[in-house]
Amino acid sequence: MIPFSVLDLSPITAGGTAAQSLANSLDLARHTERLGYHRYWIAEHHGIPGIASAATAVVIGHVAAGTQTIRVGAGGIMLPNHSPLVIAEQFGTLDALFPGRIDLGLGRAPGSDQATARALRRNLAADENQFPRDVVELMAYFAGTPVTHGGQAVHAIPGEGAQIPVWILGSSLFGATLAAALGLPFSFASHFAPAQMQEAIHIYRTQFRPSAHLAKPYVMLGFSVFAADTDAQGRFLASSMQQMILNLRRGRPTTLQPPVDDFLGTLAPAERAMLEESLSCSAIGSPDTVRAAIDAFIARTGADELIITCQIFDHAARVHSYEIAAAVREAMG
Repeated sequence: MIPFSVLDLSPITAGGTAAQSLANSLDLARHTERLGYHRYWIAEHHGIPGIASAATAVVIGHVAAGTQTIRVGAGGIMLPNHSPLVIAEQFGTLDALFPGRIDLGLGRAPGSDQATARALRRNLAADENQFPRDVVELMAYFAGTPVTHGGQAVHAIPGEGAQIPVWILGSSLFGATLAAALGLPFSFASHFAPAQMQEAIHIYRTQFRPSAHLAKPYVMLGFSVFAADTDAQGRFLASSMQQMILNLRRGRPTTLQPPVDDFLGTLAPAERAMLEESLSCSAIGSPDTVRAAIDAFIARTGADELIITCQIFDHAARVHSYEIAAAVREAMG
C-alpha cells in the first residue's frame, strides 16, 4: 500500500490561541508517528487568523524535536518570500539537528494576500523565471556547488552538504513542468485546487527527466479526510473547513469555526458548487465511506503517496480522523 502522510496548517480555532494550536500540532505528530504515517509537513501561510504555521521552519523544529522517526518538513516553503540562502541555512540547521528526517517542499505562491506579500517580499515584480532560478540556487547551496554574488563565492553554513530531499509543490501546470525538468519529486495541492490535477500529473510523468535526485517520477497528492464513526458525523466535522474556505473566498478569513449541522444546505447554489469543487478530492464520512473514496482516488490518479489534511475544529476528533485513515490504509493492504 502507498504511504500516507500528514499536511498540517496548525489551525487556530475560534476562541483558541496559537500556543494551543502549536501544542496540538505536536500532539498530532506524535499520534500519527505511532500510527505509521510517513511524513509530517507544515505549510507556510501568512496573515490568516486561523493558521499558526507562518514561521514554518520554527514549527518544523518544534515538531521534529518532539518526535523520533517520522520525517518532518515543509509543504511548503513559499520561496519567493525568502532568499535561497536563508532557506538553505534554516533547513541546513534543521538537518544538522535532526539528520535524515527533514524534507523541503517549495512553492511559488505567496501564501498570503497581496498586501502581506508586499510586506514579506518588498518587491512583487520578480519575473516568471525567478522561482526556477531560486530553486536551482538553493539546491546549489546544499550541494556545495559554487554560488557567486558580486563576484564572490557564497556558502550556506549550515546547509552545505546537507542531504535534504527537495520537492516542487504546485496547484497548476507550472510546478509539474518544473519538477519534471529538474528531476524532483512533485506534490500537487489537489486537496484545495483539484482542477488541473490530472493534467499536471500527466505532464510531470511524461516530461520527467531522471536526475541525481530521483530516478523516476514520484507524485504525492493532497487529499482531505474528515473521518468519523458515521457519515453524518463526518459531514458535520467537514463543515469547519467548508466555512474556512468560504470565508477566504469572501475575503474575510477567520479562525477555524465550530462545525454546523447541514452547512451546505444553508448556502446559495453557486457557493455550494464552489465548495464541492474545491473539496472534490476528499473523503468525508464513516470508515467504509472513507475507504471507498481513497480507493477510487488512488485508482484514478496512480498516486505514489497521499498527504492527508484534516482541518477539524475539535482536536480529539481530528486525531480520531487520522486514526480511521490509518486503519483504512492497513485494511487496504
